Amino acid sequence: MTSLLPVRLSPLFLGLAILAPCAVRAQLKYVPFPTKSELRSLQLLAYACSRENTVDTCTRTRELANPLMDHPRLPAACKDTVWELMQEAKPATNNSSQRRDGIDSPARRLTMVCADPEKRNKPNNPPSAGSPPSQT
Repeated sequence: MTSLLPVRLSPLFLGLAILAPCAVRAQLKYVPFPTKSELRSLQLLAYACSRENTVDTCTRTRELANPLMDHPRLPAACKDTVWELMQEAKPATNNSSQRRDGIDSPARRLTMVCADPEKRNKPNNPPSAGSPPSQT
């Protein structure tokens, strides 16, 4: 009686040999999340665009926000917020409160939805090892 195990394993090994080089090539370079200070500087620049309504501040806001659209690790909610900010951060002839709110709203959300999720979730402090918590 011969064993069928080598016959079954050979296609598996062949498949792994074919896929291994592809997996090595597919490894992407690690791209870190934007830091809080980077997000905060974009937020402050957006507020300046909203307040001052100048070509310079609004252009710099859009230029600083644009690379975030191509960031591979940012969630869709963050990119939606950045997109909204880029669409609204343009100088207007009338700096109405509606225009300012259109810029300030995504700028406010920016630091929450684009923050690194690993740093955002803080672990709860475990209860002390002494007595169990009371159930009253």
